[in-house]
Amino acid sequence: MFIQQLYTNCLAEAAYYIESNGEAAIIDPLRETDQYVALAESRNAKIKYVFETHFHADFVSGHQDLAEKTGAVIVYGPTGMQTGFKMLVAHDHEVFKLGKVSLEVLHTPGHTMESSCFLLSDENNKATAIFTGDTLFIGDVGRPDLAQHVIAELTEEKLAGHLYDSLRNKIMPLSDDLIVYPGHGAGSACGKNMSKETTDTLGHQKKVNYALNPSLTREAFIASVLSGLTPPPGYFPQNVLLNIHGYEPLDVVMQRGLSALDAETFETIVMEEHAVIIDTRDAQEFAAGFIPDAINIGLNGSFAVWVGTLIPEVKQKIVLVVNEGKEQEVVTRLSRVGYDGAMGFLKGGVDAWKKSGKPVDTIQSVSADELFNRMQKGNLNILDVRKKSEYNAEHLLEAVNAPLDYIHHSEVVLYKDQTYYVHCAGGYRSMTYISILKALGYHNLIDVRGGITAMKATGKFTFSEYVPQSSML
Repeated sequence: MFIQQLYTNCLAEAAYYIESNGEAAIIDPLRETDQYVALAESRNAKIKYVFETHFHADFVSGHQDLAEKTGAVIVYGPTGMQTGFKMLVAHDHEVFKLGKVSLEVLHTPGHTMESSCFLLSDENNKATAIFTGDTLFIGDVGRPDLAQHVIAELTEEKLAGHLYDSLRNKIMPLSDDLIVYPGHGAGSACGKNMSKETTDTLGHQKKVNYALNPSLTREAFIASVLSGLTPPPGYFPQNVLLNIHGYEPLDVVMQRGLSALDAETFETIVMEEHAVIIDTRDAQEFAAGFIPDAINIGLNGSFAVWVGTLIPEVKQKIVLVVNEGKEQEVVTRLSRVGYDGAMGFLKGGVDAWKKSGKPVDTIQSVSADELFNRMQKGNLNILDVRKKSEYNAEHLLEAVNAPLDYIHHSEVVLYKDQTYYVHCAGGYRSMTYISILKALGYHNLIDVRGGITAMKATGKFTFSEYVPQSSML
């Protein structure tokens, strides 16, 4: 038996490859399926099943493309949902043979109603591991408020109650020596405060995971699991529908998105298709010169998640400014969250734009030392665009929280004739924030390079006392 966790940091997502005696299964695959096909081929195995723990919200799964390429059977747990592709709906406790091992479906509603875990037993029929999807994380459990954004009558209280039952009736009675393989790690918006660790034993989780505390009453569990939740990113329900109804083949999406555009064609698409310009360069490179109205969402960060959070419609037409050689990575990461509307990238980048005689814009950026010097001369408007949980944990005393996640609120409270100094943790989110508002007519926003990290390095600023947070959403 062979198990490999395939972890994607930018989505904090774990897919799994399981193999026995020449037969393989993939659990919760990403959109780009060649990696799974190549792994199976390298091991002389055939992919027999694609197991899905639920209809995902935070990414578009590769189940459809993978089944079409390999002939594998797509398997979901109990559900009445009508899908746009062929699948096998398993019943609770149904067992699937994979070579000399087996996987048993454990229906564990709560995160969603169809959520299921897969219990793996070895050649000797001993249960050795459980793939928990978004039911159980390391240190946390899946948030029970997402499915209601697709099915209105599923309230978060009802789902939390189902999750309580699933954990106690299906998970907690299992052996302590089981290895828990979750669907996500720290940084995912599918849970509140999960660990950076991506595996653990079930026995240890029973000791340290608040949700598995045997003394926790149903009422206390519901209150605890619902506390600290914030509205999910807007792309979540749209991704659920893509995972249910189906999507364009990735090969088609990639071919379209990798079109090299000259400056004239690029500009025409922006004007005629109302395409959004996403500039994926690093923040300070962007600040030094960019196409007017472009949004900076750097590739060297949680790129796909921020696109999904900040671009309201997954069908939005997009044109790209990228560093040479990064085109394929950008289009791939967009496709992971369902943004298949990339129409191409600017060939030659901003230099080509300048050579064509077209205008560029800039953003002012100051160092932490310069910010401190200006603060000594008078009161400044300082915006901290980190998440509310980060701000509550610790913040610059003079700063007001204006989370990038909810930037539309800033349009209401900021004044276009006032100057604001904008910072985040390290400089990634502040530039994104400024670029979006600048495109909306806010031209007096100044970036603080390096954010709080740079401020702390100076030793000059005063911060609030650190308070640990129970939720990092």
